[in-house]
Amino acid sequence: LVMVFYGSNGKSNPVSMENKVEHQAKNQITYDIHLPSDLGMLYKVRLGLQSLENSISQLSLRHFKMQNTSTLDTFSLTINKTLPLSLNGDRWIEFPVEWPLKEALSVVTYHLTVFSRNILSERNLVHMTACIYGTHGDTGDRSLLWSLQNVQQGEDNESFLVIMDAVELGELDKVVLLISSRTDCKLDIKKLHLKEAVKEHPIYVFEVNEAFSVDANKPEIQREIPVSFVIRGDKQKNDIDNDLHKEGSQPRNLTEYTIKVYTGDKRGAGTDANVHIILFGNEDKSEVFQLSQSLEHQDPFERGKVDTFKIKTKKLGSLHSIEIGHDGKGFASGWFLEKVEITDASRNSVYCFNCNR
Repeated sequence: LVMVFYGSNGKSNPVSMENKVEHQAKNQITYDIHLPSDLGMLYKVRLGLQSLENSISQLSLRHFKMQNTSTLDTFSLTINKTLPLSLNGDRWIEFPVEWPLKEALSVVTYHLTVFSRNILSERNLVHMTACIYGTHGDTGDRSLLWSLQNVQQGEDNESFLVIMDAVELGELDKVVLLISSRTDCKLDIKKLHLKEAVKEHPIYVFEVNEAFSVDANKPEIQREIPVSFVIRGDKQKNDIDNDLHKEGSQPRNLTEYTIKVYTGDKRGAGTDANVHIILFGNEDKSEVFQLSQSLEHQDPFERGKVDTFKIKTKKLGSLHSIEIGHDGKGFASGWFLEKVEITDASRNSVYCFNCNR
């Protein structure tokens, strides 16, 4: 049994309960733990099993009580969970610490969607974890290959959903992947999407686009993936539209961009996924826009079609690049994009960005 304690100034090293039994009674064990004094006010505890290798044991947790022996401040919580949470599954649980007159964080269910090319075929050969970091700490290493849900497989792509509970992380910052195997294998990972289960947005997108080769010379690979961008949803667009009606706003600082998206005319070129775009100019960049309401077609991004979208945002100056992509959802999520043409009404300028892939 291992615990990690999070305070306002940082977190402790993993504290093993081995050889720390102070008193043992029926169904109750008391530990005497010394924590660094500079952790600050404790706000979270992670508790779990350090290793399950060659072991089929389980740990049933009923109640947790913690007391500061100096101040006698006490925190207690009913848990009623058994670790691991499923066969070969997650070995950790975490919970917020609630002190009198202090507002505690809440436990959040996160949905992590992994987009890859071959993880599902290699899942029995590898061990893969993710540690998610935010403004309120991290999740610790969580297994990605247990109890997969919403599995989708195409000819050259696949995706699956991992559900994890954690004390709310705040704004997300990065994900650290850890991949290990006892045999030679290669994992091709495209990207990760992360959001709260009860919310459609924001969606944090972590672009990976890397093939990880694990072998006898490199049995373990760790990679830090910073957040690439955040899909905030339609609220941002509504906020921009509402700015036109607010007292003191300056409509002259907003402009309309007409975006024409050309889908290639070849087999499998269309997509059913949700497409987003970001515009970059020499003065500023836009927020993330969802391209969902085509002026020509009810079902956009079909083979050989041109779809037109209109967006309003702040003036960006002369456009020099765009970022366009999709979330991989839907059975036919592959997409061959020929080009994107953007008209800036305020400058009477047309910009063409060729893609052809």
